[in-house]
Amino acid sequence: MDLIEEILTEKDQYLERFHFAAERIQSICEETGRKDCPVNIHGTAFADYFHTVSSFLLKILDFYNKKTSGELSEYSLEELQKLNHSLYQDVLPEAYETSFANPEFASKKLGREFGQVLCTLYTELRSNIVYVFEDRLFYLAATFELFIEVYNIIEQPDANAEEARSAIYYYFFDYADIMAADSLHDCFDPERNFATDIICNCDLTDLRYLYYFGEYITENELKTASYLNSLSEQQIHDMAFTFTDGYRRGFELYRIDLSKKKTVNIRFRLGFERMVREVISQFHEMGLKPCIYRAGISVSRRNLRGKAGYFGASPNKQYEYDHRMDDALFFDKAYADRRLQEQKMALESIKGLCAEFAGPAVAETFGEEPFNPTEKEEAMRYSKKQQQLKLDYQAENGLLTNEYIPGDQTSFSIISYPLPEIGPDYEKIFEETIRVNTLNQEEYLAIQTKIIDALDSAEYVTVTGRGKNRTNLTISLAPLQDISKETRFENCLADVNIPLGEVFTSPKLEGTEGTLHVAKVFLNELEYHNLTLVFRDGIITEYSCTNFDTEEENRKYILENVLFHHGTLPMGEFAIGTNTTAYAMGKKYHISHLLPILIAEKTGPHFAVGDTCFSHEEELATFNPDGRQMVAKENSYSLLRHTDTKKAYFNCHTDITIPYDELGDILVHRADGEIIPVIRQGRFVLPGTEPLNTALD
Repeated sequence: MDLIEEILTEKDQYLERFHFAAERIQSICEETGRKDCPVNIHGTAFADYFHTVSSFLLKILDFYNKKTSGELSEYSLEELQKLNHSLYQDVLPEAYETSFANPEFASKKLGREFGQVLCTLYTELRSNIVYVFEDRLFYLAATFELFIEVYNIIEQPDANAEEARSAIYYYFFDYADIMAADSLHDCFDPERNFATDIICNCDLTDLRYLYYFGEYITENELKTASYLNSLSEQQIHDMAFTFTDGYRRGFELYRIDLSKKKTVNIRFRLGFERMVREVISQFHEMGLKPCIYRAGISVSRRNLRGKAGYFGASPNKQYEYDHRMDDALFFDKAYADRRLQEQKMALESIKGLCAEFAGPAVAETFGEEPFNPTEKEEAMRYSKKQQQLKLDYQAENGLLTNEYIPGDQTSFSIISYPLPEIGPDYEKIFEETIRVNTLNQEEYLAIQTKIIDALDSAEYVTVTGRGKNRTNLTISLAPLQDISKETRFENCLADVNIPLGEVFTSPKLEGTEGTLHVAKVFLNELEYHNLTLVFRDGIITEYSCTNFDTEEENRKYILENVLFHHGTLPMGEFAIGTNTTAYAMGKKYHISHLLPILIAEKTGPHFAVGDTCFSHEEELATFNPDGRQMVAKENSYSLLRHTDTKKAYFNCHTDITIPYDELGDILVHRADGEIIPVIRQGRFVLPGTEPLNTALD
């Protein structure tokens, strides 16, 4: 039997399982509509739950039949919009309060233990929407079977939530091999071309194509696509070139041979397909094929740090927030070990693809209103034991990934554009963003070199806030042996990190002290009020915000979403942003609070908590344009990679910026006692940097 016949036979087996399971679900839907339904022994709400979820799965079946028959391709835009809304209707804000996908409602109706288990199950089953589009019959069959197994458990008089939880546990445990292999092939195999086919082969002026991805679609995606369709070929080419040339320049900067690479990840939000099509073409000219994969949708693949891949709109950010830790339902050491084992085997099986991988190219968006979540005690959360297990797992997985895809052998580029939701000035802001992304590099090179020269003469730097900002920090700097050949600060122009406009370093932790405070900041899609971090010897010792009524809630919010369950984090980066043009854009259009960290970090000094900017690439020699080698690439944590690799990295890096209007002074303190001001009361005063103040005026 050849490979094609084997694949077809396997597909037929999954299709048979899928249809067999669908027949049973049809009968469950009928059973749960009757008063004598077996699960009613536990309460009528259980029949309501299984009737609701089985009805959803039958909708998935009908949806699958329409897609495979070709009927879906004949739908009008209005029909596709109606279908898209119906598939996501149960988690949209207007329906969510009484949805079994809401852990609060599910727990109220089904009891806390059953509610958490069945709510998580329903969330996982909702992944079937995209499995239909991608024709992933294994997942359709396996999830349908999981639903039936849980129903069979709960229709027993002596059923308990632990049995149902165990069924979900073994679903993820037993299929960890398939899930690991699929996930890695999606990331690194260009033959997995579901999204690439849509982007390259569909008529992008016919906006029906947006609904073929399977994601939730809003006016943001539709208006973005329409706006990009209105731009000229030259404008699209130039947008793509800024992105891809920055990627190419990254390989030059880090002196990595791009000719040995064959694939690139392209990550973006739906609506930007016209630009992405041109990006694909330009990468082809570099010898790179695209690997475009969907951001994780399964409970087992969600990432607290945000979405990585391509994605559409969030149907409901509260829904996503409520379910961000759903794997707490089954995450234990045996499962973590199993995943690592299967990850290792899967990486080994594609080590050739891993060696050819060049790195990600990421197009971010901004403009959505910041989200301030409601904390729900019924939502799944990691126990303290699970938190440590999760951190250990992430550390091991990071080391494993670096073994097959060394960080010093890849590069990246990242750029950002606004969404229509930003307001009536959307098109003007878009044009202004393009200008921000393409500022004069030579001018900034000269200015930033002057700042670096001053900083390299320092023993330490102090940063203070202004007005209500309470920042008061002392930043200790790594020593230099030969200032003529070495530098502590990288001169960041528009290469990997677009737009240009910062100089940055890994601070010396010992001696780095004080308070970092920001009145309002937007991090990883979440809003923070009066975020305050206190450092001693470069390590966070205290943290708080004012989002919630109690100190406990505020600390938990930061622990989960900034510290990512680490007890503390070091200051991994200190930088001075110089892109006053971006800052002025934010003020002009009243969108400063909406700017993504990619742009916001260039609009004032910023401080990253977590790993340094040089995580896993400390040995890679990098140089500023003046030829001086960057030597401040590590700290006392990353040094542990030589003796205790599990403790060397935190697998997170979150930038926190003090905007110019909250900034007091940035002062260079030399060993001889001389003080050199770089910024006074939010204005650049170092000789040669004054042109940066023009935009501030």
